Amino acid sequence: MEIVRNPDGSLVITVATEEAVTSRVLRPGEGGYDEALAEWDQQQDPERGPAVSTASGREEAMHVIHEVAESPKHEVAPAILNLRDAEASAEALRHVLVGGVHAVEDFAKEIAEHEGGEPLPAHEATKIIGEVLAALD
Repeated sequence: MEIVRNPDGSLVITVATEEAVTSRVLRPGEGGYDEALAEWDQQQDPERGPAVSTASGREEAMHVIHEVAESPKHEVAPAILNLRDAEASAEALRHVLVGGVHAVEDFAKEIAEHEGGEPLPAHEATKIIGEVLAALD
């Protein structure tokens, strides 16, 4: 299955069946989006092993997601500029994605507890995670 990530965060999934090749567009919040985003991320570097999250990577990842969410234009570049360990942050975000929608919801609640404010809706958190991972790759 080939997955293409569009600049707006939507994913185009191409699936070949016995009868035909079809495409489907998934947007953040739609069923299967989190799993497809995790698959897209794995396709970016097939040699990468399973995601491993560290405490410091998760903390930085929470801060980055919060910064992007709070930015008036959802700017990723300024948010990732001061990462001490971009690789550990990316791994933490990948670890969240692999856990699916419930892991994203829990991560959004953890961000709100750690950074303040209300938890992001899961679809918004997932979209920002995808944007951050795309920028870090």
